[in-house]
Amino acid sequence: MFSRRPSKDDAASDQQHDLTGQEARRVAPRSPGEAIKPAIAPPPPPRIRRPRGGLLSTLSGLFSFFALICMIAVIGLVLVARQAAAPGPLDQDQVVVIPRNTGTAGIADILAREGVIDQPLLFQIATVISGQRGNLKAGEFAFRANTSMNEAMEIMAQGRSLLHSVTIPEGLTSYQIVNLLNENEILDDKITEVPEEGSLMPDTYRFERGTSRRQIIQAMQRAQTRELARIWERRADDLPLETAEELVILASIVEKETGRADERPRVAGVFINRLNQGMRLQSDPTIVYGLVGGEGTLGRGIRRSEIQAETPYNTYVISGLPPGPIANPGRAAMEAVANPSRTDELFFVADGTGGHTFSRTYDQHRRAVTRWREIENERREQQIDRVDETEEALDQQGNLESRPRPASPVSVDDPAFANVRDPGRVGLSVDVSEGTPLDPLAFTGFDLNAPQTVPELPPPPGEEGAISDSTSPDTTPVTILPPPRPATL
Repeated sequence: MFSRRPSKDDAASDQQHDLTGQEARRVAPRSPGEAIKPAIAPPPPPRIRRPRGGLLSTLSGLFSFFALICMIAVIGLVLVARQAAAPGPLDQDQVVVIPRNTGTAGIADILAREGVIDQPLLFQIATVISGQRGNLKAGEFAFRANTSMNEAMEIMAQGRSLLHSVTIPEGLTSYQIVNLLNENEILDDKITEVPEEGSLMPDTYRFERGTSRRQIIQAMQRAQTRELARIWERRADDLPLETAEELVILASIVEKETGRADERPRVAGVFINRLNQGMRLQSDPTIVYGLVGGEGTLGRGIRRSEIQAETPYNTYVISGLPPGPIANPGRAAMEAVANPSRTDELFFVADGTGGHTFSRTYDQHRRAVTRWREIENERREQQIDRVDETEEALDQQGNLESRPRPASPVSVDDPAFANVRDPGRVGLSVDVSEGTPLDPLAFTGFDLNAPQTVPELPPPPGEEGAISDSTSPDTTPVTILPPPRPATL
């Protein structure tokens, strides 16, 4: 069958029909109740379902994952911070040494081994969180009981290491100072070369474990240079000293002559007076230094022949100052030389109380020497009496072979006591303290090189006398030898 195609008349007829229907609907009467009823909303359009996947889905998943991770991290940080601030397992104070070039893991292991912490891995995490990783320093640290991880990290990060100290007494030679430092087990390195005499400042120096001995020497040299410049700047104007080095030389002699602080300016004044009058210093410590240098003591008393020995340092032989210091003087000795007492005294001798008797004339000095000899003889007689009583008691018990020596460090068998046991014999020794625990070169707390028993000698020709009781005639001509080189260990 054949279908007919719609014509224009049919289309116009349909349009007219639609308009007629709309007009019929608009004009259709409605009741008031129907007019106020709401129209029914049309149903929602059907939801278009798209396939899952794509960029948005991936980003959403990643965001969710990161959110979960952040939540876990926050919880972990809170737990780590709480553990790091909690008291540690240490039940008592502990000193821990952290060697140099130790990493964070090594530090954690050391702290755990010493009982400061109990979770090394947690300690490493705490160092990262606190920003202290890489800032922990080596050293010797003291941790109190129950120290937390945070406190331990703070102590090491700030470098609050324990400090040790070494005290260098005034009047030691450079050789003796080097030996003292080499015997210190806390210091590192070894000193094999002795510094120049008089270049070290005696003092108490504080240092950390692991400090090298050379660093201590350098600190002493810097302190000496600084103090000498300050003292030389404030010196008196009329000193017979041309350089700061000469001040150190004279200060070293003053340091060895007396250990009393109140006497140093007065002793320095005596030496300054003798230099101004062209008199020889005649100081006993210069004899010893000229014989053995700074390496030790004679181990015995000074002999009469040694008083006249021609050495560059023997001020009984040479005029003026020796070529170099005989020890390392302290600040007080250098200040005493820079500003000595204003006195006209030229002599001094020990008074038996640890001090000295000062005299203006040689006659006064001889009387002071006589009084000192009487004190020495009384002491020796008391010493011998104590020894004889001990020997007699031991004889009665039959213990002659195991007879102890006297309590005093000075032995009566010493050659210095020969003139006491045999009055007709003249003793060779003039310093009974040499080689004993009272040796002034070994114990600076003792009256350093105070004059001891000496033979009575006439005053040197051309001079009023000697500065101490160790007087001796001058020997001329004098051969001045070059100063010895610094000793090496």
